[in-house]
Amino acid sequence: MMLDVLFEIKNKHDSSITFRRSCREGVCGSCAMNINGKNCLACLTKVDRDEDGIASTVVLPLPHMFVIKDLVVDMTYFYQQYKSIEPWLKTKTQKEDGQKEFLQTKEERAKLDGMWECILCACCNTSCPSYWWNTPTFPGPAILLQAYKMIADSRDDFTKERVEALRGEMKIGRCHTIRNCSNACPKGLNPAEKILQIKGMLG
Repeated sequence: MMLDVLFEIKNKHDSSITFRRSCREGVCGSCAMNINGKNCLACLTKVDRDEDGIASTVVLPLPHMFVIKDLVVDMTYFYQQYKSIEPWLKTKTQKEDGQKEFLQTKEERAKLDGMWECILCACCNTSCPSYWWNTPTFPGPAILLQAYKMIADSRDDFTKERVEALRGEMKIGRCHTIRNCSNACPKGLNPAEKILQIKGMLG
C-alpha cells in the first residue's frame, strides 16, 4: 500500500518527510492525501506497477487546504465546522426512572447506515469546488453528511432546529450536487444523496 511506500521513504531515504497516520486499516482517516490526482487514504491505496516494477506515483497533500508540512494539512476549519453542527445527541425529555439508555428499533438504527461509517478524513470536502472557494463558511459534504446523521437519529429531539440551522446560501445552498464528494469517499458513502435529503426537508 502507498502508506508502506511512504514509511519506506521515511525510514531509508528521507527521515524529514512528514505525514499523518495511525490505524493503517482505513478506520481513522489520518492518512488522507491526494495520490495520482485522487483524494484517498494511503493505507488503502495500492501501489501502481508497470512492467518494470513500481510505476511513477505523484503524492500530494489534500487540495485547497493550508499545508503545515509536506503531506500534513491544517484541519482547523474542518473541525470548527464539525463542531458547529453540534454532533452529539440532544434531547428535550429526561430519562424515566430506571431508564439507562435511549433505545432504537432495528429499523430506526438502519436509517443511520451510510452515515455512521464516515471517518472524517476530509477526502470528500477537499474534492468539492464549493468547499475550495468557500472553506471558512461552507461546511462541505462531510459535515453536511454528519448533520443529516443527527437529523435522522430517532434519539435526537432537535430535528427541526438542526434542519433550519442548515438553511442559507453559504450552507446547504452552496452545494451544487456535482457529486465529486461521493466519487472521492474512500468508504464508499454517498454524501450527495444525504445533502439532497436535507434540501428536500427544507423545501
